[in-house]
Amino acid sequence: MPTVLRKDGFSFRIYYDDHIPAHVHVFKGGGEAKIELGDSLASPKLLELYDMSNKDAGKALEIVFGHQVELLQRWIEIHG
Repeated sequence: MPTVLRKDGFSFRIYYDDHIPAHVHVFKGGGEAKIELGDSLASPKLLELYDMSNKDAGKALEIVFGHQVELLQRWIEIHG
């Protein structure tokens, strides 16, 4: 599971054997959020949240939104 982005204390990872829709697993302080990456027509959205504060989840979503194109590119590189 490569870490594809680190920012503001968050670690963004894409699992090799993961499934669609394209998404990242975001980790910070023992918590995890699963965020769908969306595409050129759809914005990223929060799918699941585990032991992460709503504030951190919101910040993670904001970071994914700002790096959407880059993260989608990494998803394609990993999953074809």
